[in-house]
Formats: sequence, C-alpha cells, structure tokens
Amino acid sequence: MHHNLYSPLTRYLLILFFSIPLYSCSSNDEIEYRELTVYEIYTQASEYLESKRYRDAAIYFDEIERQHPYSVWATKSKLMSAYSLYMNNKYEDSIAALDRFIQVHPGNRDVAYAYYLKALCYYEQISDVERDQDMTERALISLQDIVTRFPESSYARDANLKIDLTRDHLAGKEMAVGRFYIERRHYLAAINRFERVINQYGDTTHSPEALYRLVELYSILGLSEQASKSASVLGFNYPGSEWYNDAYSLIYKEGKKIQKANKNDLLEKKQWWKFW
Repeated sequence: MHHNLYSPLTRYLLILFFSIPLYSCSSNDEIEYRELTVYEIYTQASEYLESKRYRDAAIYFDEIERQHPYSVWATKSKLMSAYSLYMNNKYEDSIAALDRFIQVHPGNRDVAYAYYLKALCYYEQISDVERDQDMTERALISLQDIVTRFPESSYARDANLKIDLTRDHLAGKEMAVGRFYIERRHYLAAINRFERVINQYGDTTHSPEALYRLVELYSILGLSEQASKSASVLGFNYPGSEWYNDAYSLIYKEGKKIQKANKNDLLEKKQWWKFW
C-alpha cells in the first residue's frame, strides 16, 4: 500500500514545509557534530525521505523539534517524523508520535491529517480473518473518528471507503468462526455468530451466506419456523443469490421430510387403532 501512498502524501507534506517562510537560525545549532540551520536539517531529512531512508528521515525531523522547539518548522516536523515512521512500518512509534501531536496541537490546521495517518497505521495492520481482529477494531474506530470530526474533508471520503472494507473484514471473521463451530457441531454457538453478522454487519457481502447458514442450522435443530423466516429474509433481500437457491432447496427438502414423517405417524396411529 505504501507505494501508492508515498508520492501524494510526501508531496502534501513537502508543500506544507515549503509554504512556511524560511527563518534564519543560530550558527551554533548542531546535528551529529555539524553546524546546520533548521533549513539544512530539513533538507537532509527530506532527502532521506525521498531516498526511502525512513529511519534516518525520522531522526532528522525529530532533530528539528529538538534544536528549534519554538520554530514554526518544529510543529510540522512532528508530522514529518510520524510519516517517516509510518513509511518504515514502525506503526506503534508513528501512532505514539501522532497521539502527541494531536494532544499538543488539537487546533492545528493539519490535525485532520494526523488523525488520518493514525487510522492508516491501524488499517495497514489488519490481519487475515483467521487471526485476532483487535487491530481491525482499532482501525474501524479511528476511521469513524475521522468521519465524525472532519465530515467534509477529503480524508473523510477515503475513510468511508475503508470503513466499508473494515466492516466486511470483521464480518468475515465472524463467518469463519461460525463455520468452525458448524464443523464442531456447536450449532447454537454458530447461530450466535451468524446472527451477529446479520445484526451488526447486515450491509456487508457476507449477509447472504449468514442467512443461509441460519436456515441450515435451524433446519438441523428442527426449528422449521425460524428456518423459513431466515429463508424469507434471504429471498426478499437477495432473490438472485446462489445462497437463496440453496436455502430454497433445503427448505423444500425439509418440508418433504416433515410431510413424510407426519404421514408415517398417521399410518402408525391407524395400525395401532386396528389392533385395539
């Protein structure tokens, strides 16, 4: 994902810096035993960033804040350092730096970007659905925070797209756990998982299968009314889905079994009456 984000994000941050008027600095400022001005430090840091030496870039951007804490460059350098850490896949360090920026500069014009970059740090750590989804949950919270705080920003538009993908991922996790329970014949536990998909992630791509699984499980448990209800919901919302066709076939077969069972029961009663 980095190779897609690198150019626009870097350009955005470089523009922020070049839009700031240059200030003269004391010749006593040093960085790694060399006397450098704040502009020289920034130039070296940006060169490291452009050459993908992200660790060195972060160190130099931090040096701007350390040597020139009251410069207008210092505030921007915090974001540049956090971005360098993000590009170096040092997500925890980047998040910590962004949290400090947000806490110290809540009214800064670039705070929306700080929230966005923090959300990306979580988003890019989303793991396979077979693994723990704590990072996915954090990504979702952070993305929703952007939409709530900055609804008119370009970050909110991108966050909304990522929210849909994140929710679909969480639903996928519930589906995987539900299928696991089916294999272990833990049917009630499986039902709870699939109902959670319907109730919490009903607008995701996993809803049709979740409804079918409910039809399947209710049928196994002999709960024909609940099975029919789930099949009806599936047919109403996803009439062309393959899952609905499977559910319809399942309900039809179950209906035949019930009719046959009732017929056999009636014959047994007749035979019992015959021998009375």
